[in-house]
Amino acid sequence: MAGILKTKARFRAVARRLAAVAAATALAGSLVALADDFGKPGNHGDHDRGYHFQFVPGTLVVSRSVYKGTAGTVTPGELLPPGCVPVTFTLPQIGGGNSKSISVTCGDAIVDGTYPTVFQNDSSDGSFSVSAPIFLDDISTDGHWLQTLPVPSDQIVTSFESKSELALNLSTDAKSITFLGYVGGPGYVTGANLLDVSNSNSPNVIDPSNPDVGQYYRAVAEVDAFGHIQITDSSAYSGDNGRAVIKGDGYYYMAGNDNNGGLSKTELGNTQVGVNLVNTTGAEFLVPGQPPPVPPAYQKIGDFEIGQLPAYAGQLDKPGKDDNFRGVTIYNNTLYVSKGSGSNGVNTIYQVGQPGVLPTPSNAPSGNLLNVPITIPSGLPTTLASSSTGVLYPFGMWFANANTLYVCDEGDGTLETPSATGNVAGPEALQDGGLQKWSKVNGTWQMDYVLQTGLNIGVPYSVPNYPTALNPATDGCRNLTGQVNRDGTATIYVVTSTVSASGDQGGDPNKLMRVTDILNATTLPSSNNHWFDPWGDRLEQFQTIRAARFGEVLRGVAFAPTPEGDYSHAEDPR
Repeated sequence: MAGILKTKARFRAVARRLAAVAAATALAGSLVALADDFGKPGNHGDHDRGYHFQFVPGTLVVSRSVYKGTAGTVTPGELLPPGCVPVTFTLPQIGGGNSKSISVTCGDAIVDGTYPTVFQNDSSDGSFSVSAPIFLDDISTDGHWLQTLPVPSDQIVTSFESKSELALNLSTDAKSITFLGYVGGPGYVTGANLLDVSNSNSPNVIDPSNPDVGQYYRAVAEVDAFGHIQITDSSAYSGDNGRAVIKGDGYYYMAGNDNNGGLSKTELGNTQVGVNLVNTTGAEFLVPGQPPPVPPAYQKIGDFEIGQLPAYAGQLDKPGKDDNFRGVTIYNNTLYVSKGSGSNGVNTIYQVGQPGVLPTPSNAPSGNLLNVPITIPSGLPTTLASSSTGVLYPFGMWFANANTLYVCDEGDGTLETPSATGNVAGPEALQDGGLQKWSKVNGTWQMDYVLQTGLNIGVPYSVPNYPTALNPATDGCRNLTGQVNRDGTATIYVVTSTVSASGDQGGDPNKLMRVTDILNATTLPSSNNHWFDPWGDRLEQFQTIRAARFGEVLRGVAFAPTPEGDYSHAEDPR
């Protein structure tokens, strides 16, 4: 540990890091000229890729989206969601007879498509969203832009303001990264500036109670080291969004949520529409390059119910909503997912399947993925999401080793009336929002501390050209990745969450930040320490290395894939 305290050693580390950045820039070759162009106002990196693309080894990839809409994208007074038909109907029940009457209601746009006020349409249309292009920015680990891979918008898009989308995950063989987006079903185009795509039906799982009648696949995009993109459609997450996907042992493992309709608890269990929804959400399995499965060929992995927990034995939530998952990761060949939103279930980290075994149809109990157990590892939160206190909001997670887990808590999203200090975050975010560190002791996980210094939780910040009245404030963090360093520290990169008065906080310009933590520390080291990381930053303090601009959002972060599957990630200069 003494090595990281000595000034000479620190300077040598900085020098080596600068050399590594220079080498990375040289590898980028002709891309250096594009870096200057990228930095100009209004240029979002949508370049003509007239060069041989390859992610620079040892760098970071950040997923970014850009709002391309104009005032004309939405017309005040137009019907929302597009094509919505107000109607009352019944559904046939599986055991015979019909359901109770089910009603669909519609709304009208209240403002035009001008950013950022366009998201005020959320108040009249709970499904409101605007599709947008996806960019994968290749940057050095200290934030210097190297190159951008624009993802063709006629192949796959994201929902600009959907904060839980576009997580990036490096495959277990380190040869590709994956994310989830939207692809038009039969008769529906794929492109930017489409309304309400994120709550549309999946083409193979149609919910007539969903006011959003569009049909879009939640599709996996896999990107290799050379920027080649393979897209695989899925039938999962009808009516809501796919959040994250990781490739392990040649298969995709997804996390997301579905159901935007008006089916009751009973109807979700006794109608075929409801059964299809309940069995195409949560953790999902998908075979790359294969057609999307059609119900009843379900590929949902397991089904968690709060009644599994002794404290809530016999209790049931709304079917499918206990599996409203957000993050996904694989560590030691074991699948984990997180839940951090919604009023059902438990916000926590879950283990999916048995340790060391990634679930597949061939190894699932009785050959059925639905039989795979989903459990909460000992010591991790078990408080119901509906509780008034003690609820956490976990999102992305990263295992530094078998006994050290870092979890991004995005905060509860509550915008508080400014206090005397001007802080707008709620009590939960001020206490638990940010980067949580958990240690496993004698088989049980315990939270050590929360890294917050430098995040400036609840403190509004300005963005050039952004309305001052809508200035966002950091509320925590969402997606993350990290690296264990040779000196006994870990460096973690996080994408921040926000609160604001914008109408949809998912559309706020946010940040990519970096922090270095002492790996074996179980109590938070003093913020007044004199320890520095190789970039000259104090340990345990976040530094901003990229910031979204007006009309931009940052979503996911992962280390760049390599053709050889190099696990070393960024060069450790210490």
